[in-house]
Amino acid sequence: MARGTDYVSDADRALEETYEEPMHLAAYVDRIFENPSIASHASKYLLEAIEAAGTRTVVEEGEEKERYRFFDDPHNDGEHAILGNTEVLNGFVDDLRSIAAGRAKDEKIIWFEGPTATGKSELKRCLVNGLREYSKTPDGRRYTVEWNISTAAAGERGLSYGGDASAADEQNWYESPVQAHPLSVFPEDVREDLLERLNAELDDHVPVQVDAQLDPFSREAYDFLEERYRREGEEELFSAITDEDHLRVKNYVVDVGQGVGVLHSEDDGPPKERLVGSWMHGMLQELDSRGRKNPQAFSYDGVLSQGNGVLTVVEDAAQHADLLQKLLNVPDEQSVKLDKGIGMDVDSQLLIISNPDLEAQLNQHSDRNGMDPLKALKRRLDKHRFGYLTNLSLETELIRRELTNETSVWEAESYDELEDRIRAPVTVTVKGQDGRTRTQEFAPHAVEAAALYAVVTRLDEENLPNGLDLVDKARIYDQGYLQEGDTRREKDEFDFDDDGNDGDHGIPVTYTRDTLAELLQADLDRHHPDLRVEDVVMPRDVLNAMVEGLADAPVFSTGERSEFENRVVPVKNYVYDQQESDVIEAIMHDKRVDEETVAEYVEHVYAWETEEPLYNDRGERVEPDPLTMKLFEIEHLGRFSESEYEGNLPRESVRNFRREKVITSLNRHAWEHRDEDFSVEDVDLTAIPVIKTVLESHDWDDVERTFEDFDPRQWSDPPSGTQTAAVKEGTIATMVDLFGYSEASAELTSRHVMGQVSYRWD
Repeated sequence: MARGTDYVSDADRALEETYEEPMHLAAYVDRIFENPSIASHASKYLLEAIEAAGTRTVVEEGEEKERYRFFDDPHNDGEHAILGNTEVLNGFVDDLRSIAAGRAKDEKIIWFEGPTATGKSELKRCLVNGLREYSKTPDGRRYTVEWNISTAAAGERGLSYGGDASAADEQNWYESPVQAHPLSVFPEDVREDLLERLNAELDDHVPVQVDAQLDPFSREAYDFLEERYRREGEEELFSAITDEDHLRVKNYVVDVGQGVGVLHSEDDGPPKERLVGSWMHGMLQELDSRGRKNPQAFSYDGVLSQGNGVLTVVEDAAQHADLLQKLLNVPDEQSVKLDKGIGMDVDSQLLIISNPDLEAQLNQHSDRNGMDPLKALKRRLDKHRFGYLTNLSLETELIRRELTNETSVWEAESYDELEDRIRAPVTVTVKGQDGRTRTQEFAPHAVEAAALYAVVTRLDEENLPNGLDLVDKARIYDQGYLQEGDTRREKDEFDFDDDGNDGDHGIPVTYTRDTLAELLQADLDRHHPDLRVEDVVMPRDVLNAMVEGLADAPVFSTGERSEFENRVVPVKNYVYDQQESDVIEAIMHDKRVDEETVAEYVEHVYAWETEEPLYNDRGERVEPDPLTMKLFEIEHLGRFSESEYEGNLPRESVRNFRREKVITSLNRHAWEHRDEDFSVEDVDLTAIPVIKTVLESHDWDDVERTFEDFDPRQWSDPPSGTQTAAVKEGTIATMVDLFGYSEASAELTSRHVMGQVSYRWD
């Protein structure tokens, strides 16, 4: 019982922090001079909400970019985060800034276009979530007005829609149905003077603009009060009209229907009804309007009415193409008609979302040159195009979201952290046709394989630099460089076509999700009948299923099917290389060279080349030892043989290696840390590519040299007491304990690798 009371109390506090007591108009004016952001017009408010969440650095298409955290859906734990498309979103914010400041683009309607499953729907949800939560903060408070004319009505019907009126009843207060801005109550000249003073004190390049007049509903109340007090000879007429018995300023939480209008694809009705609402004829008869249409009898449930004050979204705009032309003058004139004689000022940021089919509709008359009837509409559309993700890490993150309930956005200090997440297994609980619930595992690299294949189908292979395949391009796009042995090549060193078609088409995440979901329901026993393993999906299962499913998927054309089938081979090769590396590293895990040995080698090489002093543990100066360096280079690096030395002294090839691979990296590190007291001891040895290789990777030659009696052909069922049996036991344990494998996936992965190695084992 006490626990339930605690939760109720927490909810009370949350709402208490969200809502305020209604205030007098004068108190609101005082408040905006203390915090001008609460008076912001729609585009400025949306911009402030985005900027308030801050930024973070991401790597997309191999380049570092600053990303607005707002689009990570931080208030909702990332549930509707927009993954990738950072450059497109940054362009949107830049345009929004120009619109908010009234610089050239204020007549534009922002248009987000892109193929299916590229995050456009997430954009809408992210905007709604972000605006809702921002409006709950002190800086993001949003205000409107509410009216009560019961005390002035003297028995006449007013805003009570025919009900009995009492001044003390809260039910007699009626909020503006379109979130009218409180400053719209002031006469125009007074409002202009107020805003001039406010903006003079505002340390912002985007001034607050409030040009809208009172909405028709509020105008009805204002005019009624003005007429009543004018007849009574009230000298301070505006004060009487806006007395706290008649007018209050109240805050509201921005949400769909109140500050955010969303027109869905399935919404229908005449254009006027979809835009602003419809007349309620029963109410027209109820209200005493003396033969005219009373704005109190209007529904105000159209998309512009709901979105007035913040944001208007037209979803799946191709379904509402007829409506777009009706929106043409809204950004320019900031008004819309309810009826011939009744208009409403609108302050809302217009945003439409569509698939590429809208563009086809817009271009249907393009061959008519200057006679295109849609030319005016196209001129007002400010296009931002979402594309498919071309980053392996982002696509992996997206697939994991589709398969599980994970929502948090991946952030990492280094790419190594992302690599661990990319390769990690995924476990999913499923219920079979037999009613049995079981936990199934996508083995390490399985989701990575699906993500990499999807990305590879989206990359443009035209003008691919010599020596690279699409997997290489995908890796460069994800990490910003390509590591080739000892050599690290940055993206800038490759001549990629920046105007290519990367992300324009390819396998959508919905296809990948559905394919993986079907695999979860499949009888996986057929893949490994000799093992009691039924709950593991391997990378090759994933890739085979994705390719096999292309033939029956209606979303792909014949040409796309052929193209995508041809792109799976390099992906399979890369994934196998990753599995092979895991197995080798697990075998050699206890045989790794310790960092002290590596550090000793680096110190001796540095002293050998630079003639810097070298000291032993007793502080005595010693000369660099040729034998120490030679043994390390032969035994641990595996780069050289005895023939490349004269005694212990290196020949030219070894000397060049030391200078180019070790000393150059040390010098680079020294330059990057030139403001610090540099010493060899300060070096991160993994920053030297060749040393990173020694510390972190091995090959089959290392295995063969270390385990002379090892035989991969015995791996499936090694004889008891053999070296192969001992190596396998340790390898499986390491893969499970350190690499994230289950025993089943470790067994299956190592069997697959050893099956390939057996063919070439000497």
